[in-house]
Amino acid sequence: MLAHVEPVFIDPTTDEGFKRLFGDKVNLINFLNIIFRCRKTITDLTYRDTERIGATEEIGKVIFDLVVQTSTGEEIIIEMQTSTQTNLKQRMLYYASKVISDTAPKGNRKAWGYAIPAVYTIVLMDGFHMPGGDHKTYFHDTCLCHRDSGEIFYEGFGFIYLELINFVKSEAEVEDELDKVFFMLKNMSTLKTLPRIMNSEVFQRFFQLASYAKLTKEERTMYDISLKRKWDAEAVRMYQQEQQEQLEGKLQGLEKQLEEAKKAIVSAEAQGEHKKAMETALRFKEMGLPVEQIAKGTGLSIEEIEKLK
Repeated sequence: MLAHVEPVFIDPTTDEGFKRLFGDKVNLINFLNIIFRCRKTITDLTYRDTERIGATEEIGKVIFDLVVQTSTGEEIIIEMQTSTQTNLKQRMLYYASKVISDTAPKGNRKAWGYAIPAVYTIVLMDGFHMPGGDHKTYFHDTCLCHRDSGEIFYEGFGFIYLELINFVKSEAEVEDELDKVFFMLKNMSTLKTLPRIMNSEVFQRFFQLASYAKLTKEERTMYDISLKRKWDAEAVRMYQQEQQEQLEGKLQGLEKQLEEAKKAIVSAEAQGEHKKAMETALRFKEMGLPVEQIAKGTGLSIEEIEKLK
């Protein structure tokens, strides 16, 4: 058995949990409308094939978690990531660009006029931080804009990242619908009842679909397998993080030892140079050279030279 106590609600950040909640059209429309923060209103959408064939054999296939097309022709990619990815931003840029390039006709581009659709990529990040982020911001809404003024240059190519690890608000601290989405995604699997702040038709539907008790036997099996995969991945991530921290600790220790060794060498060299200077000064003094000249030639102080015998 994967767990001795059955959960009340499934974990939306597992593969099966994600597909169950966001595979529901009404849920997904409500989610997207909240995420876009009234910038656009989505009334209908169509689920698209999530596998796009690459332009060359080297590129191969690109598989997304969800791809939908709105009734107004916009393409939206929704990804669930539970572990850090190499070049995450670049990879998402490639995915979005691939969707755009697939809309281009093979010929007669003059007539087409590059009427590309708006493409938005939404990434739910669980358990890891945004590369180069501040570890505080949990909602990243980006598009093409002027670097200096911040004025939007082109709206139809956007990336939205939900950095769940940075959302630490309690139920009492939740401020708006967007915060409710974060609170739901972050805490759903540990809740026992529907939170009071989410007692609305939009969130009731999410929690109804997330009810573990309402899953069929086959759905429970698939979900439990999905949950175990997440736990296994988290265990691997924690082990790798621990190993990385140990390695960094060892490197810091080695760097400290190296710095101390350098200081010791410098100190020994300085002592050796000083000893040679003292020996040279003593010979000059025995030869009867003036103390001032000896000090000038050896770099020693007059007091040091006068004490030599």
